[in-house]
Amino acid sequence: MPGELDRWAAGRAGELIARAEAEAVAELKTALLRAAAAAAADAPAREPAHEGAPDAAAPPAAAGGAPPASAPAPPAGDGVWAYCVARDEPALAGGGFGVHPDGELEWVRDGEHAVLCSRVPLNEFGEEPLRRNLNDLAWLERIARAHESVIGSALEQTTVVPLRLCTIFADAAGAQRMLEDRRDVLIAALEALNDRQEWSVKVLLDRERLKDALRESGAEAGEPGSGAAYMLLRREERQLRELVDRRAAELAEDVHARLQERAADARVRPAQNRELSGHRGDMILNGAYLVERGQAGELRELVTELEQRHRRLGARIELGGPFPAYSFVPEHE
Repeated sequence: MPGELDRWAAGRAGELIARAEAEAVAELKTALLRAAAAAAADAPAREPAHEGAPDAAAPPAAAGGAPPASAPAPPAGDGVWAYCVARDEPALAGGGFGVHPDGELEWVRDGEHAVLCSRVPLNEFGEEPLRRNLNDLAWLERIARAHESVIGSALEQTTVVPLRLCTIFADAAGAQRMLEDRRDVLIAALEALNDRQEWSVKVLLDRERLKDALRESGAEAGEPGSGAAYMLLRREERQLRELVDRRAAELAEDVHARLQERAADARVRPAQNRELSGHRGDMILNGAYLVERGQAGELRELVTELEQRHRRLGARIELGGPFPAYSFVPEHE
């Protein structure tokens, strides 16, 4: 299962959780495992799970070898699935449905903030049913798509703090208590994200093409066939590889610095695993940029300019977004 989940997240995370980065595999997997180990209680499902830990031991058999108790009945009733938090404004509109077709979207308010929620049946989203469903990749993909679609629609209305997949409360009162308990954090996060969007930029490099471009300006080796020429060629190739590494790092630094000038905040993340993501070339930059909503056009123009500048060296730049600003929400949020 972990291998399948890794492959699924690498191929789907960008589409489903608004970031097409393979490092989201670990983040998404961790969030899902946490959710699988947490009950639908009065607080979000965020307590850490111990991956691979066995279920709680069954009680010892009664004297005389009585058989163990039968499996408990599926939980009854509903929980409350939360999507994102926004400032409480009269214009906030609910309606439509969330991760379950019977759960209508509504804003749960406390007078200062509001959390977008929908009801979910515990026979599907309670602790044990959820644990089983997280092993069903088709179910998981459908739920993740719905979760992100709701957040994306809310982002069109107002600034939101996105919540992770499987943030579940026992009832609306639990969601309101979260708003109260995290008031200071939410105020700071909404201020930082106000009228801003997350964009991803990846720089993919064809190293052979860069090597050819650098070789064009280099000196020719000696006459072929001689020992001196062979040693010279080997030394030049080693120097060329080192030059390619330096030039690739400089190229990534140049792109990041130019983008950072246009962004309110920026993050550089580890490169995606090529086998998981399927990208071509070496990913020398995997960045996230928090950009004012009105500057999206300027960002696109800058990315086009940078790609034209570095295309001769074998660089390709991919721009993704806009996304909910997951990368810029405080870690403990």
